[in-house]
Amino acid sequence: MYWIRTHSQFEKNKGSGNKKAFKRMVSAGEELGLIAYADREPVGWCAFGPRDRYVRLANSRILKPVDEQTVWSVVCFFVAKDFRRSGISVELVRAAARQAKKRGARILEGYPVEPKEETMPAAFAWTGLATAFRRAGFREVLRRSATRPIMRKGLR
Repeated sequence: MYWIRTHSQFEKNKGSGNKKAFKRMVSAGEELGLIAYADREPVGWCAFGPRDRYVRLANSRILKPVDEQTVWSVVCFFVAKDFRRSGISVELVRAAARQAKKRGARILEGYPVEPKEETMPAAFAWTGLATAFRRAGFREVLRRSATRPIMRKGLR
């Protein structure tokens, strides 16, 4: 809900309010992302959808639109600790690209971090790592911050 709600909406509904809103969206049939499984256990999550769903992107100085093209966005990830560094985020990005294409998207965009140091606490990598996007076939199109490339993949 962080990307879907404005800062004040998110803060006002922090915790159970945001969880309830998310559950209502899922119950209403909105497809908000993908879940990765290992032996029938969920081990990862990737949120994606039309960019205009994510109001915080429009208001971001660093992540504002690159151009006038209609894009879909991959905005966040979670990978269970025991499954990190195993390629799950790469597979989630690839799956998001396939799903977005099936739903009519022509461009998928990501906003990963590219840390200055080799290791980074997982809590700071929730928008994904640039290396995962590159492995999934994305290319950098713009960088307004040293550690935040905007990356795209055409889905024709």
